[in-house]
Amino acid sequence: MKNNILVILVVPLLLLSALCGCASSSEKGGDVNVENGSTAEPTEGLQFIFQDQEYSYQALRAISQSCAGGADIGECLSTVYRIKEGDDESWYSEWLSTAQRVEKMAQDFQDQGDLISAKECYFRASNYYRSAEFFLHTNPQDPRIVETWKKSRDCFLEAAALSDGLIRPVEIPFEGTTLPGYFCVVDKSGALRPLLVIQTGFDGTGEELYIEVATAALKRGFNCLIFEGPGQGRVIREQHIPFRPNWETVVTPVVDFALEQPEVDQERIALMGISFGGYFAPRAVAFEHRIKACIANGGLYDFHAAVMRNTPPGFEEMLDDESAAEEIDKDIYQIMETNPSLRWSFGNGMWTFGAKSPSEWMRMTRPYNLRDCADKIECHMLVVDSENDKALPGQAKPLYDALRCPKEFMLFTAEEGAGEHCQVGGYMVSNERILNWLEKTL
Repeated sequence: MKNNILVILVVPLLLLSALCGCASSSEKGGDVNVENGSTAEPTEGLQFIFQDQEYSYQALRAISQSCAGGADIGECLSTVYRIKEGDDESWYSEWLSTAQRVEKMAQDFQDQGDLISAKECYFRASNYYRSAEFFLHTNPQDPRIVETWKKSRDCFLEAAALSDGLIRPVEIPFEGTTLPGYFCVVDKSGALRPLLVIQTGFDGTGEELYIEVATAALKRGFNCLIFEGPGQGRVIREQHIPFRPNWETVVTPVVDFALEQPEVDQERIALMGISFGGYFAPRAVAFEHRIKACIANGGLYDFHAAVMRNTPPGFEEMLDDESAAEEIDKDIYQIMETNPSLRWSFGNGMWTFGAKSPSEWMRMTRPYNLRDCADKIECHMLVVDSENDKALPGQAKPLYDALRCPKEFMLFTAEEGAGEHCQVGGYMVSNERILNWLEKTL
């Protein structure tokens, strides 16, 4: 394949870089004006510290947790200003250094009996270790992936142990093994409360979701069950189970587990899927009707169409031609060497799907769409979109239009500071509006 054709391919493919939070293409795509149904040009996304969209987004993602105790602004700024632009090793080493320092602070506070300060530091260290590990996925054999992720999880577990029983690590039975999760309760009264089940997407972790969503939901009287499924968190790193399109096979065991918890109101269960979870959650509720409300943030109707967006004519067929696919792979690998966003998106995609090449990964995304099941959804649906979403532009409105159930569309804008993919940088604004909808719905 000639490089000039590949350029046509690569620019739109940069939009894949986050799928759970890393919008990376500077290309302008068509977003939908909800009020008049027209397609409008989005404004440029927020640039934070770095020129590279991926690095900028991930830095913003880390510092965004400061609103709920998962980061401190000064610690994050000190870290990112030490990072060399586009250098994945620099990103890893600087975030690792910060994480280790904050973890040591937590241990010192704990030794002194200051358990509040220790818990706060453990939460921040968990986020910083997660950030350090992020750009390692290009080489799935890198032992630092599991080592650094474990440090993130273990710091969170230390904080959970200091929560007076309000954050409970759980193992959810699943196909002869278990899925990891956290059952988080408002208080220890044992009172029956509505339950929000929360799941991540392409690259997030359960620990991240506690700060991002659960802290806000708990304040509003929702118990929360966070889980990681195939392709995510521990399940891909230690259990080596990749993503699957039929996500109802994942969520049904999670609901079974939830119904066994005495604090769960069985008539008031909601599911929230974030980023790539904006496909998984609607897919699940199309078949799992015990869930009464579902939030797709952001809505994702056809993942494969997002992958193939703006590819040249005939490219779909070329993926099925062995020799053409080899040329595609060769050129993509070449560009990955110098493009951090593409390097990460394809690396993470191949790893979490179990693909051996970029072209195989693109073929494997074909079943990930809601065309044949969106009309089967019966529960109340909230489809969320973000004005400057570069990761999955134009996907939320087709999902909303395909629904035949009670539904609402919610758009977040740049003006309110929440226009980025999954409202990164605007978590308080996001949670206020989304959880207000959930309170009224349940």
